[in-house]
Amino acid sequence: MDFQEGTALAPPADELIRWFETAYRLKLPGDYCDALKDGNGAIPSRKEFRQGKRERLIERMLCLIPEPHNDQVNGWYDLTVILSQLDARLIDDENLIGMNVIPIAALFAGDFVCLDFRRNPESPLVAVWDHEQSRDLHPVLEPVAPSFTAFDNLLA
Repeated sequence: MDFQEGTALAPPADELIRWFETAYRLKLPGDYCDALKDGNGAIPSRKEFRQGKRERLIERMLCLIPEPHNDQVNGWYDLTVILSQLDARLIDDENLIGMNVIPIAALFAGDFVCLDFRRNPESPLVAVWDHEQSRDLHPVLEPVAPSFTAFDNLLA
């Protein structure tokens, strides 16, 4: 994935990524981790994609920063902050320990591109989470691509 120059934050440390995976009980795919390190919170150069008949626009990738509460600008886009805000609207099992849907990019109008681990914890789909239709324990996700690399290849 390519990013607009000057929009990426410092890459997250490997320890922070491992902490995130342990805290949320999942393994982020390598292709996504590479993009996270290259474009932590960045704006993609190619940011448009089609979801069925709809055209979608990525505003920016989400970031992973050590102390999001100390960053008044980028902290709002930190993965852990977004997860704490959306929490039960992303899961469909109230007994789930960890998470199985991880937002990775903010879309225009409040939706998110997500890694959806629900069907396969080893190989998540990329899906769009619809904020207007989702409610607690009933997330509405529409698959877009079978992997992060396939999603990147859809971008124009």
